[in-house]
Amino acid sequence: MKSIGIIANKGKPKARVVARELLYLLEARGAKVYLEQDLAGVIGREDVAVSLYDFSKYVEILCVLGGDGTLLGIARQLAGHNLPVLGINLGTLGFLSEAEPDNLTDAVEKLLSGQYYTEERSMLTTELYRQGERLATYTAMNDIGITKGSFCRIIKCSVYSNGFYVGTFSGDGIIVSSPTGSTAYSLAAGGPIVAPNVAMLLLTPIASHSLTARPIVLASDQRLRIEVDAVHDKIGLSIDGQFGSRLEGGDEIFIEQSKHVTPLIKWTQGNFYELIRTKLQGEWE
Repeated sequence: MKSIGIIANKGKPKARVVARELLYLLEARGAKVYLEQDLAGVIGREDVAVSLYDFSKYVEILCVLGGDGTLLGIARQLAGHNLPVLGINLGTLGFLSEAEPDNLTDAVEKLLSGQYYTEERSMLTTELYRQGERLATYTAMNDIGITKGSFCRIIKCSVYSNGFYVGTFSGDGIIVSSPTGSTAYSLAAGGPIVAPNVAMLLLTPIASHSLTARPIVLASDQRLRIEVDAVHDKIGLSIDGQFGSRLEGGDEIFIEQSKHVTPLIKWTQGNFYELIRTKLQGEWE
């Protein structure tokens, strides 16, 4: 008997309806289902409530109802739990999701019969230092961004890889992304699309003031050190574009591939290129 966890972004209009339907379909097929505590309270099933960080003790698979942002947040919070995640898209693009609310019956069938694969998506870890003191440590699934504020003032980011000087990028900042994050902020800044199974780090300048500044692909075992320099204090460190910290001139940011991965559930192997065609290029079949 499969044990399945369900968590939902309750801010999405269809979240409660889809969660109830998914719960019904799974239990009707004999699966043991657990709901994240807040969701369980909302739909009146406190008897199967589990805290987010206890899911890995009870379930084999976690279904995340929401958009890509919801899935990224859960991946960060559960980093190290090695719990396979199925994204069910309640957002717009849904690039990381594999299922839609309209095909829940098919999704349940595949989950319970084992008709799926898991892709281990690499993650990033970053440390923020100020005057030699470590202020914070973060984990990201998509990217780490070092960016300026809304005013038209440049910042300088001097980048070192395993102690070797890479270069100084002057402009709106830089992005360091995982292969998964190559289709997010980095892509919007002119970076390449990278297949998720490629072991690498991607460094993408943002609105560089140099015509020769281009994205750089680095080996996955590199440890980056980035020194930030600016004459103003409108600088920020962003984690997956969702939260972060204010930076000051002279701060150092260390970034490397995390020891943790996020296992994403996929119906078929090698469907990344289909995702590119349909979701990014609009080639609907």
